[in-house]
Amino acid sequence: MGMTPPPDLKLIDEQGRRIDGRAPNEIRNIRMRAGVLKRADGSCYLEWGGNKVVAAVYGPREVHPRHDQDATKAIVRCRYNMSPFSVDDRKRPGPDRRSQEISKIMSEALAPVVLTQLFPRTAIDVFTEVLQAEAGTRCAALTAASVALADAGIPMKGLVAACAAGKVANTVVLDLNKEEDNYGDADVPVAIVPKTGDVVLLQMDGDLTDAEFYQAMEYAVQACKQIHELQKQALLDRYKDAAEERASERPAPGGDDAEPGEEEPVIGEPGDGLDEEPVSPAGDEEVFG
Repeated sequence: MGMTPPPDLKLIDEQGRRIDGRAPNEIRNIRMRAGVLKRADGSCYLEWGGNKVVAAVYGPREVHPRHDQDATKAIVRCRYNMSPFSVDDRKRPGPDRRSQEISKIMSEALAPVVLTQLFPRTAIDVFTEVLQAEAGTRCAALTAASVALADAGIPMKGLVAACAAGKVANTVVLDLNKEEDNYGDADVPVAIVPKTGDVVLLQMDGDLTDAEFYQAMEYAVQACKQIHELQKQALLDRYKDAAEERASERPAPGGDDAEPGEEEPVIGEPGDGLDEEPVSPAGDEEVFG
């Protein structure tokens, strides 16, 4: 942010189009899938432009060390990490100051949404790994983490959706790409709970006028609502696939499990009691009448 762009680089052209051809209020392509990791309680894989992020959730489970326990609620612990191969220049493995900061703001964004009072003395651990980075990884990681929490069955007030807006070449734009993030004038990551309207994350790097800030917020909030629909669809697809898989594993009537010459029982045949009139427990009185 704030770097001087090369002389031949036009971030916004004469038609108002950005370097990747998008309009100022247009978001990059997003694709997400829930339930991608079998060993985690909940998981999500997300592709957002050039970003590729996987999130995994474990818990509620016992807290270690024990002195970190909260007797009244669960604690939400987040870990954000960028793989060494996620950027052009190999990143040094292990946590750095930026990763620690993003881990902290993710925990603070998710904790008010999770119904932590239902799980005292436990921890809910959220791990996000950036496999490929192209600007906006904190918003992508937070969005994937929310879907992973829902996939794990963690009770929440609603899903958290995140997106950033900013200022590039004196123009307010939505969802900055790599060049815009490097050479832009401002970056405003925003996360909301669309179901309640609560803002759980708001940061700003750079300078904006009041009018530019409100326009950036409007862009970001509208984008979060679009992302929220994608999150819900990912969860619906996840359980639709699970239901179809379970149905395919169920043995068919009269299949290989039936004994030779043995017929499958048919509900409602004479003599099984199912074709008789139901008897009310209270004599002639109607049960639901």
